[in-house]
Amino acid sequence: MTVFLSIAAYCDPVLAFTLARARSSAARPQDLHFAVVDQSPQPLPASALAALAPARVTYQRIDPLFSRGPCWARALAMALYDGEDWFLQLDSHMDFDEGWDERLVGQARALLPGRPGVVISSYPNAFAFEQGVPVRRAVTTGALAHVVKPAAQFDPGHLVLAFEAHPVDSDRPLPGFHLGAGCLFAPGRFVLEFPYDPALYFHGEEQALAARLFTRGWDIFHMPGLPVYHLYNDGGSGAPPRPLHWDPAHEAGRSQNWWQLEQRSRARVGQVLGGVPLGVYGLGTVRTMRDYADWCGIDYAARTLGPQAYRPLAPA
Repeated sequence: MTVFLSIAAYCDPVLAFTLARARSSAARPQDLHFAVVDQSPQPLPASALAALAPARVTYQRIDPLFSRGPCWARALAMALYDGEDWFLQLDSHMDFDEGWDERLVGQARALLPGRPGVVISSYPNAFAFEQGVPVRRAVTTGALAHVVKPAAQFDPGHLVLAFEAHPVDSDRPLPGFHLGAGCLFAPGRFVLEFPYDPALYFHGEEQALAARLFTRGWDIFHMPGLPVYHLYNDGGSGAPPRPLHWDPAHEAGRSQNWWQLEQRSRARVGQVLGGVPLGVYGLGTVRTMRDYADWCGIDYAARTLGPQAYRPLAPA
């Protein structure tokens, strides 16, 4: 049950903590492969990477000046995959329950029979640092289901929507029509069937991937008791502020600013969701986007949202 952990970090002061906690909380650290693309001015100390043993570590540092955004970095990290049984894509500011690896594998195995593939994903419950100690700030012990934000509608200029995690008091998995790119667990062959699209920037990446999964017959699930937690950059995290790729101070000196990358990305999202043939980066043929619209209420062709787009689906 080898697990490939794909982590794209951007000037993140919590990266070393995330790696250490993933290793120390794992039931089988010897089966982990950390693939880290660290977009930072200075590399992590060699001692921090050596401390992850017996896990395998593949570490690449890129000067932030040459970064092209979150999706580009995720594509680089995914390219380091080496045939592991399971794939876990994470943000670089996370915490974990004990035995998180065995729990995720067990959850996925229980859902796989009769399905081409499954993805377990969510915007996870939060944690924060209190006097330097990580403390859980969970809003539910059930599942966090992704729904379109209340009153959100399509913008005339693009297809990007706003989603949020809705707590559901359920001890059963919830089918999902959206996912969280910062916490995504799947069989390892996910990497071969759904390589990350480096032409995307950030906004809309989850919509494009959810559509690719759906139309190729894969199913998304939101799990109760997800054993992964996220440090949200909201001023109350107890950690140093985390810079973002599009911060003005980080834009100086780049040949392309973030808005240019974002505009290209929005066009690409529109191509994906519009069914433009894009090979592995495009839609599949197992299910249609008409099926998707009927199922969850998000109709990209008509640019309309039905009432079910704003509420969680029933448990599986």
